Amino acid sequence: MKIFFENKMAVVSLVFIAMILVFAIFAPLVARYDPSAIDTNSILTAPSSAHIFGTDTLGRDIFSRIVYGSRISLSIGIIAVGIAVLIGIFFGSIAGYYGGKVDSIIMRFVDMMLCFPTFFLILAVIAVLEPSIFNIMVVIGLTGWMGVARLVRAEVLTLKERDFAWASKVMGASDAWIIARHLIPNAIGPVLVSATLGIGGAILTESALSFLGIGVQPPTPSWGNILMDGKSTLGVAWWLTIFPGLFILFTVLSYNLLSEGLRDALEPKLKEPQR
Repeated sequence: MKIFFENKMAVVSLVFIAMILVFAIFAPLVARYDPSAIDTNSILTAPSSAHIFGTDTLGRDIFSRIVYGSRISLSIGIIAVGIAVLIGIFFGSIAGYYGGKVDSIIMRFVDMMLCFPTFFLILAVIAVLEPSIFNIMVVIGLTGWMGVARLVRAEVLTLKERDFAWASKVMGASDAWIIARHLIPNAIGPVLVSATLGIGGAILTESALSFLGIGVQPPTPSWGNILMDGKSTLGVAWWLTIFPGLFILFTVLSYNLLSEGLRDALEPKLKEPQR
């Protein structure tokens, strides 16, 4: 942990992410207004003491919508990456442990999935399904597990030849026990780094889908559809795009910097397997 806290950018990023999480958890206490409340007397009000981030074309408070939108954006990012990590660990550990034909079949499937541009694949699936928060989380998760699978496979290929894995096998442990008890825990370091990086990517993907109108649907606020609402008034109401855009920028950047800090902190530990 000392190495991590020596990385000032990673620590600042962690603090920022923690602040966003607090906003999301305590949104009713942080937000001053109902994010869906329409106020015809405050349409397109510039940032002021009453509305620190201004209001939109329906008089809704932008700060309140961003705070409540953080719930949606972070939930989608975390759950989608969780789905991707679980699938990637499952297939990557099986491919790495058994090798041979099993490895070849799984990795050729991974290569095939990687041939499709991920964002366009998500667009195609979302276009068929009804746009909803649940569908977005599942689709992003189902199209983002390939990198995790390759990471886990590479780690397991090395770890299964270590003495502790052979000793467990000689003592009669089952393959499932060896994979779950010895191999996956030792391969989790790179996965954690990849997952942290993936959350930022998932938030960015959700924002892009919502901006295009096929992501989270109004009146539910997300950072992407707040941006979409502001594109038609960019010339007269800059605050509608600047503030949600900055939250997306700093959140994604924070997850990227945090992943770098975790990588630097975990690399020395990855050389020593857990027994």
